[in-house]
Amino acid sequence: MTSRTLIAFLAGTTMIAGPALAERTDLPPADAVARALDSAPGVRASNARIDSAKASSQALRIGPYEVTISGSTLRRSVTGERDYSEFDGTVSRPFRLPGKARLDRKAGALGVEVAENNAEDARHQASLILSGLWHDWLLATELYRNDLKAVAIYRTAIAAVTRRMALRDAAALDVDQAQSALAAAEAQAAQSRSMIDRARIALSIEFPQIPLPVEAPGLSLPELPEQPLETLRKLVVERSHEIRAADREAQRMAVLAHRGQLDRIADPSVGFRLFSERDGLERGAGIVASMPLGGGHRRALADRASAEANAAAIDLEQVRRTIMVTADVDMSDASTTFDAWQATRRSAESAAAAAERTERGYKLGAIDLSDLLYAERQANEARRAEINVRAAAARALFKLRIDSHTIWAPTDEAD
Repeated sequence: MTSRTLIAFLAGTTMIAGPALAERTDLPPADAVARALDSAPGVRASNARIDSAKASSQALRIGPYEVTISGSTLRRSVTGERDYSEFDGTVSRPFRLPGKARLDRKAGALGVEVAENNAEDARHQASLILSGLWHDWLLATELYRNDLKAVAIYRTAIAAVTRRMALRDAAALDVDQAQSALAAAEAQAAQSRSMIDRARIALSIEFPQIPLPVEAPGLSLPELPEQPLETLRKLVVERSHEIRAADREAQRMAVLAHRGQLDRIADPSVGFRLFSERDGLERGAGIVASMPLGGGHRRALADRASAEANAAAIDLEQVRRTIMVTADVDMSDASTTFDAWQATRRSAESAAAAAERTERGYKLGAIDLSDLLYAERQANEARRAEINVRAAAARALFKLRIDSHTIWAPTDEAD
């Protein structure tokens, strides 16, 4: 019977409360996961922004200091004389004052680091989405399997009570009760089937690179990771690309604020001028120089850059706090859901044993059908509760590993 099978399954699969010795078997292939994450639109867009940041860094390194060529040609009429052809030409170029080039190079390099960390965080967020959709699929499939077992139990009960009614050992009311229980189980199975379809559709659209078998693998029993949960909590903060991106952005804005202060003194332009007047009777060459005189506009720009640097530093503080909350919640969820699953598992075992004893009593005629149906319903609800909590524990433990970059992360990060 189903309840007996459940007891054998739970007893035969030893719960591991210590380090896990092997990777979960209900996860998609690692190479397919890597392809799917690298192909995610958000990740590809972030990688394109790295190229944009590198181009911006190159532009900052070179600077907008281009050679300018200007010139003019004209004819001059002099009263009492004749017309003269004249021309002049100037070649000039602005030059950065000392210290500005170094800041521009630093700001560009930090911009690239910001883009790279944002790209890694985009991949991390894609990992969380994939994990969520995958566990939705596993949970829905596991519930559907359980619901099919419940349907089979009630169909067996209907067949048994129908035979007993034919032998005048059961009333028509018993058949009605069994059919009502069967209809409820079938409705529940239909809902689970719908959940499977929705989860599979979402997975196939969001991550088409993941090969999906016809049926989802069985949901594994939760196992604590090899590293202590506290260690993983610390890694969530230490390896956070959100914090790194915010930190580099704060540094970049500080550099730009310093650059804004220096830019209150404008860069000079120096050039060489040639001219010819009165048909070449007068010729000349010389050095020309120009320099804007900074005023309120440049001061306002410097003040704005300083304010933006302060805002970026505050943003960094907020990101740190957010990630610390995430780390603490991850560890708490992993621990509490694992403990909850252990208790729920014991409850399912007890409910299954009670259903089996009730079935034996019903066969001996010592227990009514209503009591048997109630015991089976309780056992089924306990099994569904165990499946839901098992999935929640597996999901929480896996999220902690993803956030700590110990799985589904680039090989240079994962342990």
